[in-house]
Amino acid sequence: MPRLNSDCKLVICFLTGLLVGAPATLRAQITLLLEEPYSYDGTFAGTGHAAVYLTRVCADSPTHLRRCSPAEAGAVISRYHGIAGRDWLAVPLMSYLYAVPNAEDIPLFVDPKLVTLLRQRYLDSLPLPAEKVAGSEGRYQLAGSAYDRTLYGFRIATREDQDDALIRLLNATPNIGSYELLKRNCADFAKQIVNFYYPGAIHRSIIADLGVTTPKQAAKSLVRSSKHHPEMQLTAFIIPQVPGLKRSKPVRGVLESLVLAKKYVTPVLLFHPFVVGTVEAAYWTGWHFNPASNALIFDGYSSQLEMPLSAEDRRSYENLVAMMKKDASVNEFSSWRKLESAAEPHLDDQGRPFLEVPFAGGRVPVGLCQGNALRMAGPPELVEHLLLTRLEFELRRTKPTRTSSEQIRNDWKLLGQARGRSLAALD
Repeated sequence: MPRLNSDCKLVICFLTGLLVGAPATLRAQITLLLEEPYSYDGTFAGTGHAAVYLTRVCADSPTHLRRCSPAEAGAVISRYHGIAGRDWLAVPLMSYLYAVPNAEDIPLFVDPKLVTLLRQRYLDSLPLPAEKVAGSEGRYQLAGSAYDRTLYGFRIATREDQDDALIRLLNATPNIGSYELLKRNCADFAKQIVNFYYPGAIHRSIIADLGVTTPKQAAKSLVRSSKHHPEMQLTAFIIPQVPGLKRSKPVRGVLESLVLAKKYVTPVLLFHPFVVGTVEAAYWTGWHFNPASNALIFDGYSSQLEMPLSAEDRRSYENLVAMMKKDASVNEFSSWRKLESAAEPHLDDQGRPFLEVPFAGGRVPVGLCQGNALRMAGPPELVEHLLLTRLEFELRRTKPTRTSSEQIRNDWKLLGQARGRSLAALD
């Protein structure tokens, strides 16, 4: 959050006290998003990213907030480093997670070329100086977060008047970039937003993170605070990574990286085995935090929270997929990734993604989302192949489980429709 002068700080304290003490029904909600690391962050630091999703707060632009209309899904707000000279930016939920405007446009499977296409379309639509956005390091973080990583949501109840007060504050405060890794990072901004609604709900850990606010510590302290404040009505959920790109890595705190990452533990252990043993003991007895504990699964297509897929259902679907893969109409094709690597991504006349795939000496269109998978002119067998690849990816055994029974049922239904079209074409 931008630096505030002393008078402004007094106003914030007054508003916060007034809002927290006001006797109103808790209806609106905000969600702390804890996002797994990937790429260089996943390899070296592993602390991930933090953002805040507000269900009743939308944006006229990435830098100006307003109340949402009934049909809108809210916005995700986060602090970024060096993007268009701004301290924070607001992005609609669907764009932030999937770089598409509508749920039925979410790709079933992605590759780097498709993700780049979708992100660039969103970046081109922003009412920000194009040269500043294009040259900003990390600008890809503004859209399509769920392509690169799994996210964990921690939703708490809020009041509408609190949302209105936050909108007034952020719109009135200069939005000038002031990112600092150690004391004004993305987790610090998320902490200030959540603490605006519930003072003291999120705090730093002097020992576990050496005084630096980390995304995982923000989530951990919020969960612990909710146990003492049932009025928060905390709900935890997982936003699964869309199948296709390399999986993200577990999110960690500062000392946790030293405890669990071999690249750090090995050299330290050689010289200070007692220190490492002490830190590990402290970690497992008190610092450990599992963000997936008792979490539901967010379904991007319905925006609903679902129960995780059970082990029994997983085995049943695995057997069904294995049977489908034995079918000749599917096995005649090479792997989907090989088809995908030789294909080119495009957008149809409604802005939905599809691939032009080499086939039978030419190129055919294959729809990539629920909105066009069965509407393109390409062979339905290719859609079968796409969906079977997606299902195999979703049915992988992971801890935690990152898919729901409802998601698998919907994919299986779409696969059945594609299969029916394939059989009809043979008659």
